[in-house]
Amino acid sequence: MKNPSVPTLEDVAQRAGVSTATVSRCMNTPDRVQKKTRDRVMDAVRDLGYFPNFGARALMAKSTNTIGAIIPTMENAVFARGIQAFQEALREKGITLFISSFSYQEALEEEQIRTLTARGADGLLLIGHHRSDEIYRFLSNREVPVLCAWVYDPTQPRLSIGFDNRHAMKGLAEAVIAQGHRSIGVISADQKSNDRARKRVIGICDAIADAGLAADALQLIETPYGIANGSRAFCELMSGPNAPTVVMCGNDVLAIGALQGAKKMGLRVPDDVSITGFDDIELASIASPELTTVHVPHREMGNRAAHMLIDMVNGTPPEKSVELDTSLCLRQSLGPPASG
Repeated sequence: MKNPSVPTLEDVAQRAGVSTATVSRCMNTPDRVQKKTRDRVMDAVRDLGYFPNFGARALMAKSTNTIGAIIPTMENAVFARGIQAFQEALREKGITLFISSFSYQEALEEEQIRTLTARGADGLLLIGHHRSDEIYRFLSNREVPVLCAWVYDPTQPRLSIGFDNRHAMKGLAEAVIAQGHRSIGVISADQKSNDRARKRVIGICDAIADAGLAADALQLIETPYGIANGSRAFCELMSGPNAPTVVMCGNDVLAIGALQGAKKMGLRVPDDVSITGFDDIELASIASPELTTVHVPHREMGNRAAHMLIDMVNGTPPEKSVELDTSLCLRQSLGPPASG
């Protein structure tokens, strides 16, 4: 039974003095309707407060015209920039974005994957490759296209768009070692469930091995995401008996925290200790001192991810994953180790 308080397509048609087919064309393909008629219909839509029943449309079309994105956190500017570009590209194609975050909790991410799938998301954007085989089977059985972003690994069976985290961090570590550093502290996110963090630590280890340094040249602390956590981890590293001459952080937010920790301890950066990050968020270039980091093309990644996922939903997936280039941003926070 129709709720009389909810306006229908027929109500709009009656108010505008046109057919329901004309109203439908105005909503879906407005360029096919004369401006005078279109204006009259849209005036009726606004006056009545009409909103299309997308649920009914989805049942008929077997598509919801929505795509989901599940990100680790909404507090990180890294994801905000890329997801903004992702949403803008989807909107140009008339596609709505559903977004959720899981606070780096694997079980919560799986729950959200199941929820968005149940709500009819035509495709999903996920961050990184790390998740259980069970959830990937779930998505495969329901034929939901999945694109992994912020990571590039052609050995994985699923398509991705992003960068080689291991190679990118290795390049930064090589620059650090070239400055003369032989004792390296690392502040990383939890590696167990975060393949991006894990690859970045491996990249640092690669550079240390290539330089012929001993394995104990690296001191590692894992900590949850956050500026305060980065500060605490930095103070812990620098309070040990063999304080490193440089602290490499797995992302810029942890590095900003490390800069705060240095200030608390009365250490000058880079005179007493160098600090580096990864991502090149806006804070990196306005920090004091400016933060040496790895630039990631977040907006390009988000934009291209949208087009790739749309193609996948339409049954024309790209032939291979897409690798984007990163670059080093060598700024004031990196210098040679203190003498003596």
